[in-house]
Amino acid sequence: MAGEVWYVFVMSGQNAQKTAPADQKVTPMMAQYIEIKTANPDSLLFYRMGDFYELFFEDAEIASQSLGITLTKRGKHQGDDIPMCGVPVHAADDYLQKLIAKGHRVSVCEQTEDPAEAKKRGSKSVVRRDVVRLVTPGTLTEERLLDAGTNNYLMALTRLKGGSLSGDAVFGLAWIDMSTGSFQLSETDQQRLAADLAQVSPRELILADSLLQESDLRLVAEQSGGSLSPVPRAFFDSSTASDRLAHYFGVKTLDGFGTFSRAELSAAAGILSYIERTQLGERPPLDPPMREAGAGRMLIDPATRANLELARTLSGERQGSLLATIDRTVTGGGSRLLASRLAGPLVNVDAIHHRHDSVAFFLTNEIKREGLRQTLKGAPDMARALSRIALNRGGPRDILSVAQGLAAARAVLDQTRNGDIPAEIAAARASLEQAPHELGTQLVAAIKEEPPLLKRDGGFVATGYNSDLDELRSLRDESRKVIAKLQAEYSEELGLRSLKIKHNNVLGWFIEAPTAQTEKLTADPARFIHRQTMAGAMRFTTTELADLESKIASAGERALAIELEIFDQLGQAIIETGDAIKAAAHGLSILDVSAALAKLAQEENYSRPVIDDSRAFEIKGGRHPVVELALRKTGGESFVANDANLGPDASEEIGHIWLITGPNMAGKSTFLRQNALIAVLAQMGSFVPALEAHIGVVDRLFSRVGAADDLARGRSTFMVEMVETAAILNQAGDRSLVILDEIGRGTATFDGLSIAWATIEHLHEVNKSRALFATHYHELTALSAKLDRLSNATVSVKEWNGDVIFLHEIVPGAADRSYGIQVAKLAGLPAMVVERSKQVLGQLEEQDRRSPAESLIDELPLFANITTKPPGGAADPAKPNPVSEALTELAPDDMTPREALEALYQLKTLQAGGDG
Repeated sequence: MAGEVWYVFVMSGQNAQKTAPADQKVTPMMAQYIEIKTANPDSLLFYRMGDFYELFFEDAEIASQSLGITLTKRGKHQGDDIPMCGVPVHAADDYLQKLIAKGHRVSVCEQTEDPAEAKKRGSKSVVRRDVVRLVTPGTLTEERLLDAGTNNYLMALTRLKGGSLSGDAVFGLAWIDMSTGSFQLSETDQQRLAADLAQVSPRELILADSLLQESDLRLVAEQSGGSLSPVPRAFFDSSTASDRLAHYFGVKTLDGFGTFSRAELSAAAGILSYIERTQLGERPPLDPPMREAGAGRMLIDPATRANLELARTLSGERQGSLLATIDRTVTGGGSRLLASRLAGPLVNVDAIHHRHDSVAFFLTNEIKREGLRQTLKGAPDMARALSRIALNRGGPRDILSVAQGLAAARAVLDQTRNGDIPAEIAAARASLEQAPHELGTQLVAAIKEEPPLLKRDGGFVATGYNSDLDELRSLRDESRKVIAKLQAEYSEELGLRSLKIKHNNVLGWFIEAPTAQTEKLTADPARFIHRQTMAGAMRFTTTELADLESKIASAGERALAIELEIFDQLGQAIIETGDAIKAAAHGLSILDVSAALAKLAQEENYSRPVIDDSRAFEIKGGRHPVVELALRKTGGESFVANDANLGPDASEEIGHIWLITGPNMAGKSTFLRQNALIAVLAQMGSFVPALEAHIGVVDRLFSRVGAADDLARGRSTFMVEMVETAAILNQAGDRSLVILDEIGRGTATFDGLSIAWATIEHLHEVNKSRALFATHYHELTALSAKLDRLSNATVSVKEWNGDVIFLHEIVPGAADRSYGIQVAKLAGLPAMVVERSKQVLGQLEEQDRRSPAESLIDELPLFANITTKPPGGAADPAKPNPVSEALTELAPDDMTPREALEALYQLKTLQAGGDG
């Protein structure tokens, strides 16, 4: 920029070298940069210089490596070269997206005055600049930086010690999506915290820096998957939280929003403080805070979400997940709502029924459904467009999005007007009726069908909307026609066909005529003002031509000024009706999800489940939705449906456990997962992949499937397995559904068998959960004779000429072998290894026949009779240990060597008697 000095040029012929000033003083520009950077130390500084955002020093080195752009140098600072790199302003969003994806935060520093104004203060004055926004993963609103089908949640976590009635600590959660304005609060405890964080899946998690010092809490925070942003504890001051929220929303009291706990208010205050800090004066259009009761959702912990691949596969991809499989939505808002419902299935029976009613309505009204979906395809993302407009980040296309969204809302009203409709659809229609349709009509008339991305470019207001603008555009765009018309008038008036009106950069517009024919022009010097004499020609101007030139020169600027004024007026009108627009957008999303789930049910032959408050869990013809679709796409074998019945019998009150045995590759894990997914789908409001399904509400879903280590925290595969199993046994209740696969396989055979055995007994006697337990420990099948609610099931196979054929059918009974060697053969193990394995297996089976597992049933006491020893492994004080008593009576210092030896033999005798 003019007047902004970075370094001194020392000229020598054609060469120029950069040198530091002799006195090593900081240049004005560098002083400004350092001052701004010092105020924003925890982020990369995008420093605006003309058409580029420049980065310097360490920021440049980091950005260069992260973005794969060239690192250069610009001048010197205190004798050292200044590393520099830059990105074009027009492409900044693409670079921001890469930096944010890699966990960086970016401060955007803009020029806050015109360079001409800076020049007035002196030729070397620096243009004023300041940070206008702090870009973080949870505060994104730009369309190009967001996934249309995923909420971009910013979440705050706080803790109040002694906040519950029992005196235990409680946690407050607040999360917003700045791109849509949703704002929710919740209270939770230590046990539910990880599951609640996993349900929201925040992009960025704010918490007090002191909490990050606690290893347990830091671990839970890191498991949320979001970028961690520590802030001062003062952000969460609960004593002033109510006043801070009331001030933000411009109300005197929060009573109109509902009743919130101290922990919830503390979290809400923290998240608002963070928004004010990062948005620097801009206020996103947030909804009033809404309390979400954690007990109203099915509890699904992070391990279970990962194991079941609800929204992402184990490799982190959306494709192949349950969400990708069932998503038939046609709008961004609908896709986000579907993901939100899948993340937090309901436990309220009536609410679930309302959602099923909506799906059933669109399933039976196919013509109406397809017409609605066709209309929704043309409905842009109104909620996100509104947020960008309110934050002064919007463009003409955002206004057009609101216009088209309101037009779609009006069309949907007409399409759903006739006939009886379910309650959920009626509520969605009510929100559409309250939309500002007159404003929508105005917006459609105001904005061109294909406007430019940025308002600064102009050209977005439709022709005919503003007459003054049309006139200026005509003058700007048809200036040559206007000049040609004036030339014709002068030529006819003066009788000079050779007269021309021309333009150059020195004189601007001028009249030119041959010198021999200028008599009439020179005769009227007051009108035709002489400008220049050329060889053979003379040049003149007139007041009329000068005025026209001025109008032409300023027409573009004046036209842009009018367009920007119109943009501001339309934007303000949108903001003033923002609540109604957001409600309409949510109504369209509800209809999109209901219609999409109906489409899914029709295409994939899903049925409506029966949901009630019982302990039932009866599935007939159940299928795995993801595996079934994958098999169809590959043109392979068709999916084999299976039944499952974990509900109580007529004389019982609690559900059953199925112990499933059978070979690898036969489908045990698929069967386990499909039943868990059916429960999730049913309670999120979808129909399910089964012929019939009767499910008593599942309040907590637990899954321990697959093998994975966590070496970063020093956890082996087996340790991870045991941690997850412990969480299940400590939390599951009689309304829970538990899915366990191969418990104990990560350690020695007897250790693993023992753990699996005790786990089944605990599930049966203590947790009383409905459960599916798959295992290769065939010894466990003997438990069915001891535990009345445990049933054996197996995956049927057939052997043919030494090979195994998997039938994928779950049938009553127990497998007596795992066919592991046959599977190894199919995998391509060398023939010598397969044959040697058969020899070893034969010896092991012969040894096992001499010590049958059934003997364990007779010899082990019932699980209910097990008495846990006091901590430290001390013996039960009610039953004195004779060895211990004898030891207490000994006085070694008074004993001869012979007496000590005799005492030792007596102790051995007592020990032998106790063991017997």
